[in-house]
Amino acid sequence: MPGSNSAAAEKVKPAASPAADKPAEIAGNISYHAQYSPHFSPLAFGPEEAFYATAESVRDHLIERWNDTYVHFHKTDPKQTYYLSMEYLQGRALTNAVGNLGITGAYAEAVKKFGYELEALVGQEKDAALGNGGLGRLASCFLDSMATLNLPAWGYGLRYRYGLFKQVITKEGQEEMAEDWLDKFSPWEIPRHDVVFPVRFFGHVEILPDGSRKWVGGEVLKALAYDVPIPGYKTKNAISLRLWEAKATAEDFNLFQFNDGQYESSAQLHARAEQICAVLYPGDATEEGKLLRLKQQFFLCSASLQDMIARFKERKADRVSGKWSEFPSKVAVQLNDTHPTLAIPELMRLLMEIIEEIDKRFREMVISKHKEMEGKIDSMKVLDGSNPQKPVVRMANLCVVSSHSVNGVAELHSNILKQELFADYVSIWPNKFQNKTNGITPRRWLKFCNPELSEIITKWLKTDQWTSDLDLLTGLRKFADDEKLHAEWAAAKLACKKRLAKHVLDATGVTIDPNSLFDIQIKRIHEYKRQLLNILGAVYRYKKLKEMSAEEKQKVTPRTVMIGGKAFATYTNAKRIVKLVNDVGAVVNNDPEVNKCLKVVFIPNYNVSVAEVLIPGSELSQHISTAGMEASGTSNMKFSLNGCVIIGTLDGANVEIREEVGEDNFFLFGAKADQVAGLRKDRENGLFKPDPRFEEAKQLIRSGAFGSYNYEPLLDSLEGNSGFGRGDYFLVGYDFPGYIDAQDRVDAAYKDKKKWIKMSILNTAGSGKFSSDRTIAQYAKEIWDIKPSPVA
Repeated sequence: MPGSNSAAAEKVKPAASPAADKPAEIAGNISYHAQYSPHFSPLAFGPEEAFYATAESVRDHLIERWNDTYVHFHKTDPKQTYYLSMEYLQGRALTNAVGNLGITGAYAEAVKKFGYELEALVGQEKDAALGNGGLGRLASCFLDSMATLNLPAWGYGLRYRYGLFKQVITKEGQEEMAEDWLDKFSPWEIPRHDVVFPVRFFGHVEILPDGSRKWVGGEVLKALAYDVPIPGYKTKNAISLRLWEAKATAEDFNLFQFNDGQYESSAQLHARAEQICAVLYPGDATEEGKLLRLKQQFFLCSASLQDMIARFKERKADRVSGKWSEFPSKVAVQLNDTHPTLAIPELMRLLMEIIEEIDKRFREMVISKHKEMEGKIDSMKVLDGSNPQKPVVRMANLCVVSSHSVNGVAELHSNILKQELFADYVSIWPNKFQNKTNGITPRRWLKFCNPELSEIITKWLKTDQWTSDLDLLTGLRKFADDEKLHAEWAAAKLACKKRLAKHVLDATGVTIDPNSLFDIQIKRIHEYKRQLLNILGAVYRYKKLKEMSAEEKQKVTPRTVMIGGKAFATYTNAKRIVKLVNDVGAVVNNDPEVNKCLKVVFIPNYNVSVAEVLIPGSELSQHISTAGMEASGTSNMKFSLNGCVIIGTLDGANVEIREEVGEDNFFLFGAKADQVAGLRKDRENGLFKPDPRFEEAKQLIRSGAFGSYNYEPLLDSLEGNSGFGRGDYFLVGYDFPGYIDAQDRVDAAYKDKKKWIKMSILNTAGSGKFSSDRTIAQYAKEIWDIKPSPVA
């Protein structure tokens, strides 16, 4: 194998050993895959080739466990949960896989035989472009916990070729490019050419002579399954994320038209099939975009349900009774948000009936059993026929009416659902609504991404069992004032900050000081998440610094403000916010009068792998959404788990995080959820009086201090009392003074290093509740009614 590291590679003899756990045997298996599962020239064995061979060696372990788990579930026939989500934000798989399998050390030693460090090979892996934000990351954490808890469960999603987009920052702001994660191939996925289902679009229903109905015509695509094994932590179980790809067949290719020169017409169905799984969340400003999103949702639902039914039949053949009445006792379907709502009518279509019948029966039930609700049927019904030419299916109503359980994902969110959004349904089904506060997997989000802090936690708790029993972290509280722990904790944080500083330099060219306060907000760019409040605060800080004397600046807490996240391609104001952050950073970072006290950096192309560097290195994290608008949030949990202090509003899971870590260890500001409607009404009535500091920040932007770009449309959203795109709907102006005051408290607290480290320790110690293991155990017991089924 001439080429990079060829001499070392040639010394390792190829030998197939799928279950290898010793370094020498693993190295032989890696060499085997390099030579006998080739994807590259036989003369190449650089870092990329080494990564793919290593990943395929790890995949051998996963396939063995996946096969054993599949056979085990088939034999024991437990009730199984099927989790449907339009997105999964998986991140890189190599570190997680070897970590969960308990073979990290062995693989690190094995790849050294080829002259590589494991970390270098990990860096060759591209994040799977299957998700965007918290919804997808939650789904991925849930799969990890399902496998770790030995639960009979699978995930279903779509195999997006180009993802949402790759974010590129230029002088013009954000630009979008297609993700390239499948330009070569993914070593983790396994195509199942025997798992293919037809999915029909359009067409019509024919009534047959016996009175039955049949859907015919339209266009039919094929759904091909790709399995991605998901290993549990310290268990033999490995479950599946089954991704669907849309395909057309050779029969759908019109050879006559092609030979006649009608090349595009000859492959129309193939082109439409490629559209289904091309992009996550295609723009829906047009009718075509809305139709494509609907087709994606239906494609996921129909293929997944056909697969569930096929698996039920497969096991049913081995059952004594073999009755369809057993279906509810063997299958639980969880919908992640309302995107997969069409699973409800599609399952009924596959078995017997569809949406109009659901709506009809619901209305009849209300009239017969809840006369007092009859006047509210119009707002509660599933079908809105106010426009007979274009009837509308209300997806949220369909979900509530047809599901046996509906849950919010944080206490505040659940209360809003019950008291406001679905209050009328609660009066009919008071026991249907539950809360299941979200969680995160502590394996990926602490043990693997922050080894320095993980080792300290294990040392002081005298056990590593916290990785699967996160409540054990409370044991750190008794050491919160221990000077030895403080010293170790500070050293671990500094190491993470230095790693983060290197990433920032590599990604942006900006040098940041690890001794400054690292202040981070990373999440999808949206007005309700209020990155605009963050950057306005930074602008005000910059203005005050410019007004200070050199002596006054010496007393300032140095701060590095980092903001990252993707703005949806057609969300103009969000893209303006991205542009503003970059423009402010370009001025501040190059101003010698202030850049030792303040830097502002936009982190490009935020994804899981970037988060795994940013979160361990964070010291302050901003979760500052308008109260009542964030369902839960999970990045707040990741930051807190890694010893980061939060500045935030009482929104989503912030409420519960503050309760768990202690009010003194959380910087609170802002309106409460039950105040928001009244404050908006006050604004409409002209009662809002802006804080002078808020006006100063806006005026500095308008002055052209950060360039000539026209930010008036963005700032205009903060002006006026009402009107579309005006009136400060997200209360940035109202919360600004409280936000600035809270940031002043942050500055003061950070100067007291002992106090700050104690706050950091207590944030980690209070994070036990926010394990996705706890969340999934609650789902399993209280909603899905499934039990662990470990492979022996």
